[in-house]
Amino acid sequence: MRTIVVSWLSILGLGWGAAQAQQTQELPQPGPEHQRLGYFAGQWRFEGEMKEGPMGPGGPVTMSDRCEWFDGGFALVCHTEGQTPMGPAKGMGIMTYSPAKRAYTYYGIDSMGFSDYATGQVEGDTWTYSSESEMEGKPIRTRVTIQEASPTAYNFKFELSVDGGPWVTTVEGTETKM
Repeated sequence: MRTIVVSWLSILGLGWGAAQAQQTQELPQPGPEHQRLGYFAGQWRFEGEMKEGPMGPGGPVTMSDRCEWFDGGFALVCHTEGQTPMGPAKGMGIMTYSPAKRAYTYYGIDSMGFSDYATGQVEGDTWTYSSESEMEGKPIRTRVTIQEASPTAYNFKFELSVDGGPWVTTVEGTETKM
């Protein structure tokens, strides 16, 4: 009986070890939605205009972005720095795709205290992200539209709606791959 128990435990142990080895060999792979984010990988330069309004004074905006794949290929991490009408700014963003939400996601922070979590979709060459948050105690909705103009350039528009009011364009411009 002891021999049968030892043999059974050995077989069970080998089976468990083989299952563990198989699981570690089958790492998840990025899907086509993740790969679609590759459009944004690389060095970019933004030139645009901030409109005077709830986000601050109007004037030119110039930024440089460096977007790199995070290990595994599921997300892009972007570092931004440049000049705004309010002075120098730095930021960081993470772009990925959420299969559970069936949506692209973006989380960004900047050196002026702004942070945002947005979800989006892409249809053809147009990306649209939206979010809801609060500013000065009032609910705000934001919408970012990115229109691919070519493999190396896109048009960018950031709009917001304060407390259910009309959509107002706050920043728009063109980003060009360097």
